[in-house]
This record gives sequence, structure tokens and C-alpha cells, in this order.
Amino acid sequence: MTPTDLQDWLGTRPPALAAIIDTLARSCARIAESAALGELAGPIGDTGQSNSQGEKQTRLDLFADECIAGALASCRHVAGWASEEHDEPSISERYAETGEYLVVFDPLDGSSNIDANISVGTIFSILSHPFRGTSPGAAGFLQPGRRQIAAGYVIYGPACVMVLSCGDGVAAFTLDRRDGGWHLTRDAIRVPQQTPEFAINASNQRFWEKPVQRYVSECLAGEAGPRSRDFNMRWVASLVAEVHRILSRGGVFLYPRDTKTP
Repeated sequence: MTPTDLQDWLGTRPPALAAIIDTLARSCARIAESAALGELAGPIGDTGQSNSQGEKQTRLDLFADECIAGALASCRHVAGWASEEHDEPSISERYAETGEYLVVFDPLDGSSNIDANISVGTIFSILSHPFRGTSPGAAGFLQPGRRQIAAGYVIYGPACVMVLSCGDGVAAFTLDRRDGGWHLTRDAIRVPQQTPEFAINASNQRFWEKPVQRYVSECLAGEAGPRSRDFNMRWVASLVAEVHRILSRGGVFLYPRDTKTP
């Protein structure tokens, strides 16, 4: 039977993993509701504080972080979690030694765009707790990406969409605000092979390494250039929004190393 919603889709996954993904989905539905209300839900702007990356924190950043962390703390399958909003991982008070999984997340990617009403999102990854029977340490959260059990993001845009993979394909679920359900709207997603779009912050061009400058120059040269076609340049400054566009229409998102912040 072909799954029609997130609950059906999770029915073929290990119960503990399914429970964590369901917990994240419920948290993201709360964040989506608050994000959609904007300032009707209260002030959402700058708090005057910074996160672990030195980025300014908004009130919606903190609300999203509290939603997810609070839900994970109550999930018996989660031994600990790490959020971009904090310098150190959080260890579950009740399930540190018995929880099967660790969760890492950015509660609100692209939050600098909130005041412009541009799409923002939540990014998450689920890892096995490698040393069950003990509280998770830093090494558990620093496992290589190939050891991820599941990963995904939720984009809060005109529609709220969760894009998710457990390692055997990518599926998208759209939140139906009428019934609170996540309904399967795309399955077996693959990046289109051809597109006329690329995304990069061109204001930093003078700081790029030479190969990056050459590549972008070739794209900008259009039909008369070595790539013999015209391209459109995009830049949203939100990883979730950029990746979602690429999964939908193809292309590339570049955030290259440069001499401005080597």
C-alpha cells in the first residue's frame, strides 16, 4: 500500500526512529503556526544576543529552539541533542543512558530574513547514540555525515513542507493546517539534471578564490560564453530555501571559502 501521509510512511521505519521524527514534525507544526502569525504572535525580532556561530538571535529563533528541545527532552528514545543556538550539547535528564539516538538541529535557519517575510526553516539530523549505557559525549555528536540515520528540513513558506530521508530516497510532506496532518506530496525526489539557475552572494566576488570567480564569470557570460547558455542568479541567504529550490528545479547553491573570512 502506497503511503499517503507521514504516519503511513513512518510505519515501515524502526519504531524508535519513527517516534523521534513524529516528535520533530509536531514541534515544527508549532513553529509553523507561530511563524505564520508573524508579529501577531508577539515580537519576533532581534534579542540582542548571539548564538554559537556568532549570529544574531531573534525571538523566533529562541521560540523554535525551545519547541524542539522541550519535545526531545520528553522523548524516551533521545539521549541528547545539539542546537545551533547553544555552545554545548544538551543531555537528556531521563534518557541519557537508555536513549537510542542523538539529534542535532538548527531550529530556525535564515532567521535574518524574518523581518522581510522570506522563507525560513528548520534543519535536523538523527544519529545513533554510539555508547549506549553511558551519557553521550561530544564524540557522539561529531560522527561523520555517512552515519546519519535520518535527516531533513522543514521550510516555512507559502506552504509548510517537510523534506525527509532515512537513507533510501527523499520524500516531501506538506502540512495541512486544517487537520494538522503531514500529507505526502512528493516521493522519490531527485535533483533535476539541467537548470538555468545558480545561487551565490555576488557581493563577495572580490574575496572568492580564482576557480570560483572563473565559474561564476562563465555563467554570467551567457550564450556568448564557454557554457553557451544564459543563466539566472538567485540568492535568498537561507540554506533551507536554497536547497528546496534546487530539489524542485535543480541548480547549485555556493557558499565558498573566501579571503574575507578565511
